[in-house]
This record gives sequence, structure tokens and C-alpha cells, in this order.
Amino acid sequence: MKKLMTAIMACGVIFPAMADDHDYRLIWSDEFDVDGTPAAHWNYENGFVRNHEDQWYQPENAEVKDGCLVITARLEDRPNPMHEPGSRDWRRQRERIKYTSSCLTTSESFNYRYGRLEVRARIPVTGGAWPAIWTLGNKFSWPANGELDLMEFYRTKEGEPIILANACWLSDNNRDAWDSVRVPFSHFLGKDPMWASKFHVWMMDWDPEMIRMYVDGELLNEIPLSQAKHGGGDSHDVNPFSNDLKGFGDYILLNLALGGDNGGKIDDSQFPLRYEIDYVRVYQKLN
Repeated sequence: MKKLMTAIMACGVIFPAMADDHDYRLIWSDEFDVDGTPAAHWNYENGFVRNHEDQWYQPENAEVKDGCLVITARLEDRPNPMHEPGSRDWRRQRERIKYTSSCLTTSESFNYRYGRLEVRARIPVTGGAWPAIWTLGNKFSWPANGELDLMEFYRTKEGEPIILANACWLSDNNRDAWDSVRVPFSHFLGKDPMWASKFHVWMMDWDPEMIRMYVDGELLNEIPLSQAKHGGGDSHDVNPFSNDLKGFGDYILLNLALGGDNGGKIDDSQFPLRYEIDYVRVYQKLN
């Protein structure tokens, strides 16, 4: 509780129904209080994974230090062990690894359905940085499993930095459908020119009807779940965000991507990049 109240005071905001609200109980958390390797409930993505991103994911770029999980993106220059000359797979086409980073997930240890996800973090905002806090459903393939992006930061193709809050699911024509809000980074800098140097609290409230995403108490996106009518199952009729399938839930991902389809041009002069996460907490209502 002491650390939680310190976090609230540091951010200068008060959230509705925090841990001391008797309607909520804490069901899972990582406070990152022990220096060294992240706790065993985190697992890792490896290699080149998605979106033509430029980083090679590996566990070595994640450590707990001074009360935070620190994901560090580094400049590298070594052979790509997956390289295959003439391959049509973008992961195998690349001869060398130029950058490394980490993506941590709870896919093997924890998932939840409905509740409040809360993450306090300080994100890198330099060119090419693509930090994220997100969740994926643990059944079916993407996008039928549903994707929730509590936080993404990157630059548009025009070079404008933005912060996003998104949901993605399977559309009625078997493609990915999105409910996405893109907030210009200038909006936050206008309120606080030192915004990028500080920690901020991202929060997602999820119930069977609605998902609401916030940063520092400001509502970014409100997503009616009735629009996500399609998903997995033989008839593609499972709403990935609102269902009663036994064992179905979302797991958490924390990652620092670089470049790729959305990250923009990478500014090598700013490396290494640090993405710092103070805590991750999941609450559920008592009823």
C-alpha cells in the first residue's frame, strides 16, 4: 500500500476505485522489488516476431533494477541465426541482427477475464521506439482471439508522435477490425513539457459490456464490446472480449519494439533505449 500511495502522489492523480476501494481485490501483481532476472512467471518472445520489426527479441534485454522492470533496446551487429538466402519469410531474409530488445508475457502463467489492469511506466519516445502494454486472448489465432492495446507509442508515417489505445478483433469478412484512438503526443506535452521524463499510470477497466482505457485518469478510449461479434469457434461467433468460455482469458505483454511497419525511422544516436515499468497489477470486483 505504501508503494501504491507513493505512485499516486508522484503522478498527481487520483483514480476511481484503486486498491483501497472495497469493491476491488488485487488478484495478481508484480512490483519488481527484487533486483536481477525478472520473476519466473514472465516468459519471453524470441527472435524476429511480428510487424517486420527491426529488433531481435531475447530475455537478456530485461532486468529488474532499482524497483523497476527495465527493458533495454541496444544496437547490435551479429549474424541472424535464422537467415536463409532466397527465403520469402522476412524473418529469414535478414542477414544480420542490428538491434535487440525484449518482450515479456504471462502467456504461460497468468490470464484474466474482466477487471482492472494497471501499469505504471516511463516510456522512451525517441525516433523508432515502439513501447507497448497490451493483452491477447489465450484461445484461437489472431485476430479471432482479440487484442487490447492499453498503450502504444510510435510515430506516424508523417513523423508525428502519437499515443494509441486500441482493440482489435475478427471482422465479418474475416479480416482484422479495429477500434482505435490516436492521441497526438503534443496533447500531453501541452499539459506538461516534461511528460516524457516522468512515470505515468495506464489503466484499463474491462467488464462484459465495455472496455475503458486511461492514462493518468484521462479517458483515452471507450470500446463497446457488442461490436466484436466475431471470433473463434467453428462458426467464428465467439466474442473475444465478452464470453463465458471455460478457461478463456487475456494474458499480458510488455515490449519495446523498434521500427517495423509502424515504429518509424530509428534514431541510432539515442541508444540504448530504456522502457521502465514500476509495477503491473490486476484487480477484479468482489462480485
